[in-house]
Amino acid sequence: MTLRGLVVDDQAIARAGLATMLDAEPDVDVVGQSADGEGAVTDALALRPDVVVMDIRMPRLDGISATRRIVPAIGCAVVLITTFDDDEHLFDGIAAGASGFLLKDSGPDLIAAAVRSAARGDSLIDPAMTRALIEQRVAPAPASPDAVRHRAALDSLSDRERDVLDAVARGLSNVDIARELFVSTATVKSHISSLLAKTDSRTRVQAAVFAFRSGFARPEGG
Repeated sequence: MTLRGLVVDDQAIARAGLATMLDAEPDVDVVGQSADGEGAVTDALALRPDVVVMDIRMPRLDGISATRRIVPAIGCAVVLITTFDDDEHLFDGIAAGASGFLLKDSGPDLIAAAVRSAARGDSLIDPAMTRALIEQRVAPAPASPDAVRHRAALDSLSDRERDVLDAVARGLSNVDIARELFVSTATVKSHISSLLAKTDSRTRVQAAVFAFRSGFARPEGG
């Protein structure tokens, strides 16, 4: 299956370079390029790509705001790319519904892998940025509204959904989860859909954030 990609960056050289790199992949077809967030929304609606690879800082409409409009409108995946590894962009992008988050100096293999992961419904965050997820794992005060919601959501999960949430928090793909739990990928997808609804998460990245912030998941060695 060939993936349809839309590349968005306000810098022409960066945009052309990213498009050329992705077009060189045998399973990716770049069907369009946009110079800003407004153009990305228009082109996404017209071209219906499988994945949008988009810079964050752009004129007229930034990548995070564009993601908020694109994801609910056509349901495609969005991979955000930035030169900054700050927490604010990471969590704003996740909240907007992005499926991947990479630094611009990520290698071509990692960017291509992120596009494929996003198209499969999986997620990929640049390893250089995952520290933010870990640092945000601290649970809120026990009596706070967030803590109450976290406990209620965790209590609503079945044992198998907890197993899947743990695997999602560890960054496993659907195929890897199915192999680890000895179930089919269709079963994994069903469990993920259920736990997304129960944890009020739109994407598996948001579910991973929930797992850390609720205290359910712990980083290795943590």
